[in-house]
Parts: sequence; structure tokens; C-alpha cells
Amino acid sequence: MKLGLNLSLFLLAFFSFSNELLSLSDYEIKKYCTKERRVSSCIKDLKEKRSNLQKGNYIEIPVAPYKR
Repeated sequence: MKLGLNLSLFLLAFFSFSNELLSLSDYEIKKYCTKERRVSSCIKDLKEKRSNLQKGNYIEIPVAPYKR
């Protein structure tokens, strides 16, 4: 019974969020880039990545190592 409930909840969550595209809005891009050194190049780069993501192309996401 518990296994069936967990399986059905998992499938519901999987199918409801699988085709959703989450990209940053213009306001969120500007807010994020205010912390960067070169604001205009940051905005241009993020808008280009958002465009590629919406077209269905792969984008490269850098991963910084965790520091304690």
C-alpha cells in the first residue's frame, strides 16, 4: 500500500514537472549581474544562454567546487 502511494506520487511529480522550462526573467538577470564585475557582458551572456535554452539547445553550466 505504502509502495503504491509512493510510486503514484513520484509519477505525478515526474510528469507534472518534466516538460516545464525554467529560465530567468530580465529582472532576475539584471539583479544577478549587479554583483559581477562586468555587468553588460554578464547580461548579454545570460540572455544568450536563456535564448539557447528556450530553443532547446544545450547550455554549459559551470560548477564551482564547494569550499567550507
